[in-house]
Amino acid sequence: MEKIKAFFKIEQRGSTVTKEILAGVTIFLAMAYILPVNSFMLAATGLPVGGVFFATAVSAAIATLIMGIFANLPVALAPGMGLNAFFTYTLVNFGLGYSPEAALAAVLVSGVLFLIISLTGLRKIIINAIPKGLKLSVGAGIGFFIAFIGFKNAGIIEGDGATLVALGNLAHPTVLLGLFGLVLVVILYALKFRFALITAIVSTAVVGLILNALGVDMMPAYNSEGMGGVWSGASETVFLAFSGFEELFSSWSALAVIFSLLFVDFFDTAGTLMAVGNQAGLINDEGVIEGGDNALIADAVGTIAGAMLGTSNVTSYIESSTGIEQGGRTGLTSVTVAVLFLLSIFLYPLLSIFNGVVVGFNGFGDAIVYSPVTAMALIMVGTLMFSQLKDIDWEDKAIVITGFFTVIIMILSYSIATGIAVGFVFYPIIMIAQGKAKKVNPVMYALSLLFVLYFVLEFAL
Repeated sequence: MEKIKAFFKIEQRGSTVTKEILAGVTIFLAMAYILPVNSFMLAATGLPVGGVFFATAVSAAIATLIMGIFANLPVALAPGMGLNAFFTYTLVNFGLGYSPEAALAAVLVSGVLFLIISLTGLRKIIINAIPKGLKLSVGAGIGFFIAFIGFKNAGIIEGDGATLVALGNLAHPTVLLGLFGLVLVVILYALKFRFALITAIVSTAVVGLILNALGVDMMPAYNSEGMGGVWSGASETVFLAFSGFEELFSSWSALAVIFSLLFVDFFDTAGTLMAVGNQAGLINDEGVIEGGDNALIADAVGTIAGAMLGTSNVTSYIESSTGIEQGGRTGLTSVTVAVLFLLSIFLYPLLSIFNGVVVGFNGFGDAIVYSPVTAMALIMVGTLMFSQLKDIDWEDKAIVITGFFTVIIMILSYSIATGIAVGFVFYPIIMIAQGKAKKVNPVMYALSLLFVLYFVLEFAL
């Protein structure tokens, strides 16, 4: 026990082993929603649910374990919300039309680049090159995007031939269940309940099971498949990324895809680390978080491992703040979370309850699936990301205009990458028009030109 205390500097940071373990349990419960949400989101690309579930749990465990042991920070990691939406709805479905293999290959490449950036001085160059307001706009835009997906998955918003989107059938039993979950999670968050998301998800699932038992149609149901789905699914997804490189690099769009993955992952982690570092009192006099370099390496290795196992980019979770509130100050908190993620693999048979519900078929014979149990998680996470807009300088027209373009194009094009590209193209243009060309970092000019080249090659040739 004394060796554990010394290794993690538990007493130096004013904590105890008990506090650290309880903090780890708290963080796990706060972010356990990612297991069903990520599994079913990526399964929409054709990947097996069991394989994605396994990849989600194991990649989260690997990255969080590295974070705990080498960075000694109470920060947990898992496949990121927003990044998984980008993977599913931009890279594979409705967007660029990549196969899951090629999308996983893109994640793997972005992870390797992230590792290189973390090990070199490129990290500071990139951070300093991109305006703060543009970073905040990208984060908020992703929030709007995944919230939109959540409303669609719940059936609250549906497609419309005349207006593109319209309000769904709010009298439909499956939609009503999704509305129940949304109202519940909003109330729990308003009450500042620490485990709002996982509580709302489980409660909605239980209500659905009860309604199903009472004979209500199109409700969640339990499928006693057992653990077989995990192992068979994992056998399909592990190392699948290596078969996607040829397809990935057959088009210039690979450059925009890889950069977008890298950009979102990098700044998502950097922002989360600063937030939880301040909360835990682990920021030094120079404004740098203790163990910050190793924390970025943990994120990069987690993304590489996740891609090889079969999931989207791994990133640091702001839910780590719940454990810090409980007194977590060291890497022992993260080690606890990692162990719990590994143990969660054996909860896979319960995952069927969180599955989507087939409510009908469209004109092409494809099933229409609503996800009443997990849709509210996307909506609430998107709502929380919306708050990033408060830190934007609303007097800076260059940021306001490009930020708006970034957000609105992300939603209307159903593509995070396109939104980022448009924002990066317009920022230098507006700065030049204002006579502030010299205030734009050369790296931003280079990125802008790369995105213009991407649009030319993608649509003009």
